[in-house]
Amino acid sequence: MNFSNEHSNKREGQIVWSDEKNFIKALKKGEEWAYRRLYREYAPKIGAFARSYFGTDDVDDVIQEVMLRIYKGIKKFKGDSSLSTWIYRITVNVCNTLYEKYKKKNEKTFSVENNNSEDDVEIDIPDKETDVQKEVTQEILYEKILKALEKLSEKERVLIRMRDIDGLSYSEIAEILGIPEGTVKSRLHNAREKFKKILEEEGIA
Repeated sequence: MNFSNEHSNKREGQIVWSDEKNFIKALKKGEEWAYRRLYREYAPKIGAFARSYFGTDDVDDVIQEVMLRIYKGIKKFKGDSSLSTWIYRITVNVCNTLYEKYKKKNEKTFSVENNNSEDDVEIDIPDKETDVQKEVTQEILYEKILKALEKLSEKERVLIRMRDIDGLSYSEIAEILGIPEGTVKSRLHNAREKFKKILEEEGIA
């Protein structure tokens, strides 16, 4: 799922409230519907990013902190970047802060379970044995890939998440992380090569 920009839509001659500028204005005014929509659309994306960063599903603290910072900072948002890029940057900062906080305290706050994803699709229970075997095989492969991904550093996981899963451009990633675009490309290349090697060692590739 991408932190993608939103565009205005027209229906029967009326503008639907999906225009980003109007959405931001509503957030700045504290409109309740806008914050409900903000949470509905962005909480899963924030959670997905945090799961990639920490390698865990226990990311409620991250989501709550990011939402709080959005609420406190939205009135100062000038629109120099898209809303999604701004939220993404906040998410990265929160993850970095929490990581350093728990690293210093040497506390294992986050669980190590990582079996689900916001992209999981609910499916019907298969009737045929072959379908069951296929489903089990795919689940095992998925778990192996997740475990392999956990062997990367949090920064490497973030880069792969941003580019290969969320589909952000190199320029967007550079803006979010505050590093040159060339640095993004070189670090991502190294992260991909390292991940590829891990997959090969695990017999997944």
